[in-house]
Amino acid sequence: MKTAKELLHRLKTNKTIGNININVSAVCFDSRKVEPHALFVAQKGTSFNGHDFIDTAIEKGAVCIVLEDLPPQLNDAVTYIQVDNASFALGWIAAAFYDYPSEKIKLIGITGTNGKTTTVTLLYRLFTDFGFKTGMLSTIENKINNEILPSTHTTPDAVAINCLLAEMLNQSCEYCFMEVSSHAIVQDRISGLCFEGAVFSNITHDHLDYHKTFKEYIRAKKLFFDNLPAHAFALSNLDDVNGKVMLQNTKAKKYTYSLLNATADFKAKINEYDFQGMHLAINGQEAWFLLTGSFNAYNLLVVYAVAQLLGLENKDILCHMSKLKPAEGRFDTVNGKNNITAIVDYAHTPDALKNVLTTIRNIRKSDQRILTLVGCGGNRDKTKRPEMAKIAYDLSDVLILTSDNPRNEKPSDILKDMLKGVEKEDESKIFTIEDRKQAIKLSVSLSKKNDIILIAGKGHEKYQEINGLKHHFDDMEEIKKYLSVI
Repeated sequence: MKTAKELLHRLKTNKTIGNININVSAVCFDSRKVEPHALFVAQKGTSFNGHDFIDTAIEKGAVCIVLEDLPPQLNDAVTYIQVDNASFALGWIAAAFYDYPSEKIKLIGITGTNGKTTTVTLLYRLFTDFGFKTGMLSTIENKINNEILPSTHTTPDAVAINCLLAEMLNQSCEYCFMEVSSHAIVQDRISGLCFEGAVFSNITHDHLDYHKTFKEYIRAKKLFFDNLPAHAFALSNLDDVNGKVMLQNTKAKKYTYSLLNATADFKAKINEYDFQGMHLAINGQEAWFLLTGSFNAYNLLVVYAVAQLLGLENKDILCHMSKLKPAEGRFDTVNGKNNITAIVDYAHTPDALKNVLTTIRNIRKSDQRILTLVGCGGNRDKTKRPEMAKIAYDLSDVLILTSDNPRNEKPSDILKDMLKGVEKEDESKIFTIEDRKQAIKLSVSLSKKNDIILIAGKGHEKYQEINGLKHHFDDMEEIKKYLSVI
């Protein structure tokens, strides 16, 4: 338990009304979770305004309210703290409540459109293999040493992050690797955190339903680097057109990595690759890895660079890295009868889909066709739908358009948007089927000996979200079922 005064120690406030020495039992921003003696932060979100739930929070026992706008009538038994930005304040208050755990663990954040989950997962596995107690916050799952905790967001809320970091410290973790989404950055979910290092992977078409413009999307990513402390490192992809932009204005130590630019601090070259892995030369040292494709070459290069920047023994890094397996749902392969190869991948952006299909095309033999099954999520950026269909059409021999997570949109409307990207193309190689299970079954029935089936978009996800409900659905589970009956 902390006093309100202790929680406000590092936070600039505009006005304080009431007793700041009052004890606080919990920090909440959801009025439904308020408990007696809690501090409630009234955030102004995209869907809800926490100020509308202040009375509810007080009725449930909140003794301190952090807000931006003071209500016309105040409760004499409650302490009110006025701030400019309640979301920003929440991060610092949560950090104080849990004794600033990010300052006691080496916290590394990975941001970018693609590659975050794979890189975070590989770093977690590498440092665990080296014998360090390690934590991970990712899209797939959160981990504290070997304990797996469910993940609901790419980046958790500020209270959850600090709670998880505090528990990592309780279990003697020295490192934590976390995905940092653009949403989390602009929503101040990472305010109050002290990062030891930050990585920029790339930035491509995504999340424009939220950020509205690509310029704002770039600005969101850059904010992460702008706020890094001087003792941290900032590692950026020199091959991305915005790689240098991320390093502008940061106080952190600057480093770069590249597959194309010899001036980068960390460099890699792909010597060869197939479906089982690839041979890379990283800063002059060669090794075979169990991941494949140029996009994974970047991910592995980041892992190598971060390991070096965190002081691991150089001679041992590649040895341990060569044993690392891909993250679930990232270029997961399975072989069926008639030598048919199926690949399940999370690719849900135009760039990610292009990268995966380009890799497959570079590996395949002349007698192998590519059948691509892909959909687009509902209630998300609509502008990428025709673009993804066009990419899949251009790089595949057969295209099956289907549902992803339609959410609250009609699958037929999503498919209509996707079809705009291929409306002038050869319709004989395009199939549309709303039911994803039936679409996967169709991909197998259309396949011939030696063909390659790519099932894109959901990857590791074990559900399909339809009209607000999540139904069990596993792409790998489904493709294995149908491949076995060819």
